[in-house]
Amino acid sequence: EPTPGLLYINICSWKSVPAPLDDSSSLPVCAGKLETGTTEAQGWFVVLDVALNPAVLQKNKDKDINYVYKLALNFAQQHHGMQLSQEFSVVKCSPKGSPDQFKCRLGFQKQHYTFKPTQTVSQTPHSLLQQLSSQQSGKQEENPTAQIICRPAERPTKNLIQIISATSVEPQKPEYQLEVKTNTEGVPRSLELTVELPKVRTVSECQLRVSKEDVLLEVEDVYHLLLELPETVNEDTASAVFNKKKQRLVLTVDVL
Repeated sequence: EPTPGLLYINICSWKSVPAPLDDSSSLPVCAGKLETGTTEAQGWFVVLDVALNPAVLQKNKDKDINYVYKLALNFAQQHHGMQLSQEFSVVKCSPKGSPDQFKCRLGFQKQHYTFKPTQTVSQTPHSLLQQLSSQQSGKQEENPTAQIICRPAERPTKNLIQIISATSVEPQKPEYQLEVKTNTEGVPRSLELTVELPKVRTVSECQLRVSKEDVLLEVEDVYHLLLELPETVNEDTASAVFNKKKQRLVLTVDVL
């Protein structure tokens, strides 16, 4: 039997999520881990984080932000198998909604998804739910991808919500130092990030992703560091060295 409760969807912008090529293209979405909890006043609840490219939110901010809300609801229902009411309200805050918790859940998500709108934003939520469903597609280089396609939606026969234990240990933010290397004229040329990882034995435990705007370092259940860079960098020039003796990771990358 499905468990009744409240669903909170945190929607944010993240530069690491690519923008769609055009209005007819799939909409890239980065989703965090589901997290559950209980309160005396409201009972059982689920928190889901959804990140979109900043341009997507800015484009729909004024003219039709409800379009974004409907996509988030459809993602929750179709990908996680939730049976949702079509009524929703916008709130200023949600449980487990601190910035650190928010970034942690998104940062540890290993899957990236795409939505492909099949009709106009004038559709009702009910008609959208009838026309959108999800399926797993083939794996790409590192991350599997799920694609929303047009077909009749099947009603889930059981509760497919993934429950994340509220007692699980959250990863720590490691100590780090970020240095901007300049030339003789004081122009930034490269960035050097040094991260202390005393609980890491081998580099294989680390997952490192570099974009033009930020760096994400993960050691599952141990460390999590999402750092916005002070300069735009060329991610293709990034290189990292892990010193086993000092248990220290040093990342260098050129500035554009």
